[in-house]
Amino acid sequence: MRYYGGVNLGTSGLIVAYREAAADAIAHSEIETRQVEEVVTYSFAYPLMNDVMRIVKEMQPRIVSQTYDNTCEIKLSIRKSEAEQLRNRLSKLSFE
Repeated sequence: MRYYGGVNLGTSGLIVAYREAAADAIAHSEIETRQVEEVVTYSFAYPLMNDVMRIVKEMQPRIVSQTYDNTCEIKLSIRKSEAEQLRNRLSKLSFE
């Protein structure tokens, strides 16, 4: 069973109603900017700590987690467009 409780809008009336609803939703919305990030995990020997932290300081990724044991591991979150550069710089450390 359906109940009728409104005005007949017709095609043009619906277009106007949708346009006004969309304009109202946009006018009352809040713009939120987000950065697409990628997590880079790097395992290294403790003697490389200063070199790793120098790269972290220069590139400024967000440190997600870090573990210092026999083998150290650091998880870094960085803008997706810079993730490959971070990986390359970290991977060169073991060869220097």
